Amino acid sequence: MVLYTSPFPNSFLSVLHSFSWGLIFPCYWLADRLVASFVPTTYEKRQRADDPCYFHALCIIITTPIYLALLVASLPFALIGFLLWSPLQSARRPYIYSRLEDKNHANGATLLTEWKAAGNGKSFCFGSANVCLLPDSLARFNNVFNTQARAKEIGRRIRNGASRPQIKIYIDSPTNTSISAASFSSLVSPQGGDNTNRTVNAGIKRTTSMEYKGDNSGSNNSEDSREDKGGPGEPNEGEENTCIVRINGEDNGHMSDTETDTINGQAHASGPAEPSLEGDAEISKTPNHKQKEGDSGSLDSYSASRESLVKVRVGDGTVDQSTVNNKLLYKASIMKKTSVRKKKHTDETFDHEISAFFPANLDFLCLQEVFDKRAAEKLKEQLHHYFEYIVYDVGVYSCHGCCSFKFVNSGLLFASRYPVMDAAYHCYPNGRGTDSLASKGALFLKVQVGSTPQDQRIVGYISCTHLQAIAGDTTVRCEQLDMLQDWLSEFRKSTSSSSTANPEELVAFDVICGDLNFDNCSSEDKLEQQHSLFTHYKDPCRLGPGEDKPWAIGTLLDPEGLYDDEVCTPDNLQKVLESEEGRKGYLVYPTSKNHSSSQKGRKASLKGNGRRIDYMLYTEEGLYLEWKVEVEEFSFITQLAGLTDHLPVAMRLMVSTGEDDP
Repeated sequence: MVLYTSPFPNSFLSVLHSFSWGLIFPCYWLADRLVASFVPTTYEKRQRADDPCYFHALCIIITTPIYLALLVASLPFALIGFLLWSPLQSARRPYIYSRLEDKNHANGATLLTEWKAAGNGKSFCFGSANVCLLPDSLARFNNVFNTQARAKEIGRRIRNGASRPQIKIYIDSPTNTSISAASFSSLVSPQGGDNTNRTVNAGIKRTTSMEYKGDNSGSNNSEDSREDKGGPGEPNEGEENTCIVRINGEDNGHMSDTETDTINGQAHASGPAEPSLEGDAEISKTPNHKQKEGDSGSLDSYSASRESLVKVRVGDGTVDQSTVNNKLLYKASIMKKTSVRKKKHTDETFDHEISAFFPANLDFLCLQEVFDKRAAEKLKEQLHHYFEYIVYDVGVYSCHGCCSFKFVNSGLLFASRYPVMDAAYHCYPNGRGTDSLASKGALFLKVQVGSTPQDQRIVGYISCTHLQAIAGDTTVRCEQLDMLQDWLSEFRKSTSSSSTANPEELVAFDVICGDLNFDNCSSEDKLEQQHSLFTHYKDPCRLGPGEDKPWAIGTLLDPEGLYDDEVCTPDNLQKVLESEEGRKGYLVYPTSKNHSSSQKGRKASLKGNGRRIDYMLYTEEGLYLEWKVEVEEFSFITQLAGLTDHLPVAMRLMVSTGEDDP
């Protein structure tokens, strides 16, 4: 299958489309700014509360007539442009495929050789997030604003979080074995260009955000590092930089003065952190990017892009926090976890956490609500510093391909470190209400992740979707889930080049990601909870229809509290969500007739841990018979705090071949 690298089959149609959109855009922009001026966010309201001269009200009185006059003047041009633009959509392709052109930083082909080296299998990490990149006037109804600046910052945070080195944790104590042997977080990067793995003796009881000032071993954390570290011998973007953290259980979690002084000296010896040259005055206008004590989510600086997290579950030993804070160069907050909490989920077969960062070595990313075209371009530009392959601007416009007129695309975006072999998009024809104005649908992708010594391709299937959002439309969502399964089955059949007798391809995984707009606890969502999709695909957070696992939390944030000091930074939001009272204050909970819709400050007993509407599903059906797929880790991510009203989720799958290591 040929992947579409441009929205139209020839340059003439592309030029004609650009001309028609140029006539429409002034009217669109003026209407957007006019509506946005009357829809303030809670952050803007707080700023204006201290304005004694009512300066903002005066600005609205002055600018509104100007906007209206210019809007009326631009309407004739917009009408002409619309008459040209609408028929062109019948020739428009359903997506745009973008591949990184800078071959010095392209590493997709290199990643394909890793499967041969790992004879016993390989792990793959998937991420999904609803980023709410609507036109600014519409985004404000979700209490977020400045869409263009948010798009750039979202892309920057994702790539900086994903480009951290991966670590492995080992335990020296013969009695304390509660720490996982592997983590996709990172703690420290090699200092001073030393390629050997460093060992840190520490006792830490929660995910900790640290700031290390040293040389960066990666090549993709900032535009400057990409240019300066492009020489031979430097690691490529996708290479896994594994660091070792050794926990000594015999000292009861305390660090000696010699140990802490040594680490301190290493941090100082490497020199001051190099500032980022990506400072953007536009971003400084929003409150979403301010750094506070303990905040490391933006990761703008050269050293901050190597800040990291480690989830360490220690026994009943205590941590001398004052000693650690005085002697280590880091910003951290430590939450005491009780023994009851630690023992509650010991039967779980995989690790789970609330993380302030996207997982290191993120392989695939599925985004929803990337509706604004300009924002999509800014987001793509940032993501290309880490992901080599991106599919964006997915969907149809006008009346082409769907029953009703579509003003915006599907909002889906897919990014991958591995080569995309095939892609297909389908639009849901049964959208209702405001959802019918967008071409919501499903994007299906086939990626190559390796090859066998016999030159058989190893492939995986990923589906990204966004279902009907209006509450009460359970029948519509169930119909869309039916269509999703049918379309995915057709896509797999049409793109398969193998037969059972002579397999040319081996399927390693089949994953579905997206915002399904229903949760597993609300009584109003019973039909969706019992859908047949969940008999074929597994949800790592689900026990059964109507019941989530105790550690699973909601992914829908209360928009009214996005800019509260308690949750406006990744670290702060992480700490809040780790407590039950914090979740009650800042997550949207399953609807109940006995309680009001306001979530703020509620102390009543609520079902579950919030509305979990963002899903990551996987299946063991249709894979290569001798292989096994298991979840290694699942995380709820707070790195986009203040930038969207959803929590991103991530899942790491281990594909085991059952073969012995070579």
